[in-house]
Amino acid sequence: MGVRVKAYAKLNLTLAITGAENGYHSLDSLVCTVDLFDLIKLKKRKDNLVNIEMHGQGTESLAYEDNNAVKAAQAYINKFGTGGADIKIFKNIPVGAGMGGSSADISGVLRGMAMLYGKGGERDLKALADSLGSDTGYLLYGGFARLTGRGEKIERLESGLRLNFLLLLPSAGVSTAQCYRLYDELPKTAQSSQPAANALLKGDSAELGRNLFNALYLPATKLNGDVATAFEELEKFAPLGVNMTGSGSGVYALFDCPEMCDYAQSRYRGKCRCIRLKSYAPKIKES
Repeated sequence: MGVRVKAYAKLNLTLAITGAENGYHSLDSLVCTVDLFDLIKLKKRKDNLVNIEMHGQGTESLAYEDNNAVKAAQAYINKFGTGGADIKIFKNIPVGAGMGGSSADISGVLRGMAMLYGKGGERDLKALADSLGSDTGYLLYGGFARLTGRGEKIERLESGLRLNFLLLLPSAGVSTAQCYRLYDELPKTAQSSQPAANALLKGDSAELGRNLFNALYLPATKLNGDVATAFEELEKFAPLGVNMTGSGSGVYALFDCPEMCDYAQSRYRGKCRCIRLKSYAPKIKES
């Protein structure tokens, strides 16, 4: 018996740092999933072991003991006393871009294991996901949401907006740990996710574009100058707004319609990889 799971990427529409405690930063972030996903295939094993194959985005050499998808499967097995799984992950989400690829795979593996073995409702999977990463609980179901705390507190938001993005990917990523450390050393500017959340709920994409921001943008640009270059290149197309996702290095522009996205993509002449994206809310049955 086997199952297939799509693990969707996310973009941060806003990212405010609201404090720090015990070595962790607390945040307030408006997020959405997009129509880019890793495909995860799982099959039952007769023993309780986990075997994994990685394909794409340079993940083939990822060490078994460092693979968060393996840790997710092992955590599920330990929690519910099930058998193991043979797992294949076909990576499409760029690594080191701030799109939650590792967290998406954790969440996808947990959902896949629950489908395989029929154990674990939303609350159980959420608790497991939260123990494995900051935004993994959110990525179990995705959609529009506002995340607070370390990302484990989720306020799901309903919006009829279908957002159109053009994403630029610099060739090098940004270290999340280094980005947060540098953030702590730099001057701070108070910003709020509330205006963007209000715009989303009203269905006003222009107002949303005016209120995109990321508190980690400045430290990310100091660690990787291509982030600032990508930002400037996208601004030339007069989008509704430009922003960085996560701790970088991915930078995206929000456009009013797909045609404007097409136009910008066709005329982009920079050195970054260029991807068109749309916001996407996976239709996943919660139990």
